[in-house]
Amino acid sequence: MIFQRPIPFPGTVRSNLAVADASAPDSTFFDVLCRVGLDPSMLERVADDLSGGEAQRMCIARTLLTEPEVILMDEPTSSLDPENRIGIEDLARDLAQEGIGVVWVSHDLSQVQRIADRIEVLVEGRNATPTESLTYLEQRTEGDR
Repeated sequence: MIFQRPIPFPGTVRSNLAVADASAPDSTFFDVLCRVGLDPSMLERVADDLSGGEAQRMCIARTLLTEPEVILMDEPTSSLDPENRIGIEDLARDLAQEGIGVVWVSHDLSQVQRIADRIEVLVEGRNATPTESLTYLEQRTEGDR
């Protein structure tokens, strides 16, 4: 799971990644850091010193090391700058194309429409009917104009 705000563990980037796979060689850590758009030279950096975008990407890398079939992303870009937001969106699309399920929770309708293959709308805590979903999406889209 990827949370709204990244949650780095105390220590270095390496120690954060090792939480997911302690036996992984450095080459595996290098590969997963590159996959999420981080420089492998960051392995010895203190995780708490990373920027918000770097920390979020590191947390995604840590999650990927567990080889998940599905990743739940709860507002993963809400506290990020536009450049990092786009990078995380691109990564989510790439993961989905590679067969890793991505469930993206968001209140940002324009973002959801950019990245989603399927949208599920909740109304008062329940799944909306197709008609309710369409009405909601149309109203929200008109409000964004």
